[in-house]
Amino acid sequence: MMYQTLRTLLLPLFLCLAATAQASDLAQPEGAVILTISGAISNSNSDMGAQFDLAMLDALEQRETVTETPWHDGAQRFSGPILNALLTLVGAQGQTLRIVALNDYSAEMPISDTMEIPVILASRRDDVLMPVRDKGPLFVMYPFSEMAELNNEVYFSRSVWQVKAIEVLN
Repeated sequence: MMYQTLRTLLLPLFLCLAATAQASDLAQPEGAVILTISGAISNSNSDMGAQFDLAMLDALEQRETVTETPWHDGAQRFSGPILNALLTLVGAQGQTLRIVALNDYSAEMPISDTMEIPVILASRRDDVLMPVRDKGPLFVMYPFSEMAELNNEVYFSRSVWQVKAIEVLN
């Protein structure tokens, strides 16, 4: 009888601790949160999912992409974390990403794009942080100049700028 009472009292505590352990798989952002990843992920650091500040994103594997885009004159140099490295870190388990901008515009991208193409979440253009007024703080960037087959409306529409959130969909 005492064992059942103790179990009844401790079970909610253990469940709470398990939930807290899952929410602490990632470091906590120390600066302003600029990206939240939610949905079908296995690693998080908040009730909202996985939240990242700029320093956390800068600590991930980075890539520089020099490319021409429909939105800029001439080739530009973009740099930021490789999107697939970010998805691996959060344990993304879906098939599709819903990428959301600050103005709530959104586009869907198959996760397979991030495995087959070195897509980055650019935070800098020509080594300068991108401000909101210039498509920042984050911009989904494909290597358009490296892969001619990406130069079409399908990939242009997936290149969301002013990214604030990514939802991993099943």
